Amino acid sequence: MRNQAMPKHLYIETVGCQMNMLDSELVVAELRRRGYELVDRPAAADAILFNTCSVREHAEEKIYSALGRLKHLKRRHPEKIIGVLGCMAQNHQRQVFERAPYVDLVVGPGQLHQVPELIERIHAGAGQQMEVSLDRKAGGREAVAESFESYDPLRTPEMRPSPYQAYVRIQIGCDKFCTYCIVPKVRGPEQARPPQHIVAEARQLVSEGCREVILLGQTVNSYRFVAGERTTRLSDLLAQLSEIDGLDRLKFVTNYPRDMTDDLIQAVRDLPKCARYLHVPAQSGSDDVLKRMKRGYTIGDYREMHARIRQMIPDATVTSDFIVGFCGETEEEFQLSVDLVRECRFKNSFIFKYSERPGTKGAELYPDDVPEDVKRRRNNELLAVQNAICEEDLQLRLGRTFDVLVEGWSKSAQKHGHHGPSGQLTGRTMWDHIVVFEGNERLIGQIVPITIYDASAHTLFGTVVTNEVGPEVYSLSASWPTTPQQADCNVAGIPARSTGV
Repeated sequence: MRNQAMPKHLYIETVGCQMNMLDSELVVAELRRRGYELVDRPAAADAILFNTCSVREHAEEKIYSALGRLKHLKRRHPEKIIGVLGCMAQNHQRQVFERAPYVDLVVGPGQLHQVPELIERIHAGAGQQMEVSLDRKAGGREAVAESFESYDPLRTPEMRPSPYQAYVRIQIGCDKFCTYCIVPKVRGPEQARPPQHIVAEARQLVSEGCREVILLGQTVNSYRFVAGERTTRLSDLLAQLSEIDGLDRLKFVTNYPRDMTDDLIQAVRDLPKCARYLHVPAQSGSDDVLKRMKRGYTIGDYREMHARIRQMIPDATVTSDFIVGFCGETEEEFQLSVDLVRECRFKNSFIFKYSERPGTKGAELYPDDVPEDVKRRRNNELLAVQNAICEEDLQLRLGRTFDVLVEGWSKSAQKHGHHGPSGQLTGRTMWDHIVVFEGNERLIGQIVPITIYDASAHTLFGTVVTNEVGPEVYSLSASWPTTPQQADCNVAGIPARSTGV
């Protein structure tokens, strides 16, 4: 039995989406309450945890490689606990133990609240532990849903990467069943959290200094919570959260095109705290590819949705996701995706090469028949088109002044070991543009007017406005000056990203 008086150390590595980042934050928070301190290398840790992703094969193989590097460490120090958490744990289950027999712990995303107790069991000599949810086909929807438990305990500022920003989960799971996607299998049925729980969590976060809340859901705009005869939609939830004093900004990701309803767009337009930023993945510009993906909409539907956003919120920035090289994708179908990016002028696009996932309908129904070199070429071509749009549109921001929520030291300042009260800071506008500028560390966590003097393909560069600021500052209380040409395009503040490998 472990001596509880001894200090305990935790190493955790997270792969995947914002939902995984939040899950890791909550697990760390609970373990810190149990006396664990974070360390930055596995060799110094008593418990070594990997919070995993199953969306692409590369993410899973990356974890197995990391586990392989720990084999000899575990042999020398058998008392160290090695755990695999999250989506890959739910997807592979006992296969993790088979491929890496020195792993002690496998826990799915629906059982993360059990991690501290499971670790204690292992310390007590109970051997390998595994807790996962039911398979989607293992029972009725209610039984399967109950096996995926939401894990959203309140946490304190030191548990978050930034005390001024926080993720808040509003739903778990997904019922869309896109043929390429493993998420419905590993995250379970779609379940909305009660709005009063979400509002209470946001109030607590604000009381601890948080100024921006980012609402998370696999398809966040599908949020519906029914209590008796009352239904709370995402637009209603945004209105409730907007009433919290001290909460300055609200964002939400990721959206499903078919659920981008007028009431939600109007809420973003009319609620001053809502960022003018919408992430709405298209995935392809081809109706035939969308049908094989089982996305549930046509490209005409997507264009109509995008037009409604442009009509109701002319200054909104819209970002997208694209998968290139999906099963059977022809060159003509790929070019339709290129055409859609040029037409919509997305602020940014996250571009992925298709990765076949066992257990999905795509793997069952369609051969992964697009050669790897063709996927790579299409990835690079679409990325180049998007990056050119980013660079062009960022130039439209020169000379303007924006309210920027200062997030901290820039990546460059961190990389070079910044020391001192002043240096290069970074933050974001209400349109999700990244802005880099020189300033004092006292500005971190503040909303500051910044005048833009330069732009790269990825970032705006500015200076702090120190004199009296007039209506030229582009907050949501001021109108956005546009020419007709500018009103028809989106703007870019971060690079288009290619995350397929």
